[in-house]
Parts: sequence; C-alpha cells; structure tokens
Amino acid sequence: MNDKNQFYTNLKAQLDDTSTFPSDYMYKFIVPTDGDQVKEVEALFIDSGAVLTTKKSKTGKYVSLSILLRIESSEKVISYYKKAAKVKGIISL
Repeated sequence: MNDKNQFYTNLKAQLDDTSTFPSDYMYKFIVPTDGDQVKEVEALFIDSGAVLTTKKSKTGKYVSLSILLRIESSEKVISYYKKAAKVKGIISL
C-alpha cells in the first residue's frame, strides 16, 4: 500500500473513532495565488451547502481556505480530500 492510501486508511479509522456522522467537518487548505486554485477548490464544494472562508497571507502569495461542511460519513470526508489533492500546489492541513 502506498503512503497516500495508508494516509487515507488511517484518516478513516481516526474519523470513525472520534466522530459521529452526520456532523460538521472543517477542511483547511492553503493554495498559491498565482493561478485559479482558489476557484478550483471552491468548485469542489459548490452546491454542497459548505461555508467557505478565505484569507490571504501577509505576502499575498497564498490563500488559506476554511470550508465548513455537514458531512454524512468518513468516506465522504476522504472523497473531498482526494478531489482537492488534484489541485496544483494545494496543501491540506
């Protein structure tokens, strides 16, 4: 099993141990501002009822995104992380 799959397996186990679904889940990402990454991340959560908050870094090179979303299962939490991982330069916190 590669490191990414192991990460998601561990995350699922941790979520199942510590969370009761459905529940509110907070995603936090950092993306560079040199492209359309903010729009790409926002598009992942469109029509989901998510509350998005963005904040530019002091230097303006990065934007942090906080996304609060009502989620039904640990699998759904992970599915959003997998979609977000395809965005160029994204950092998941």
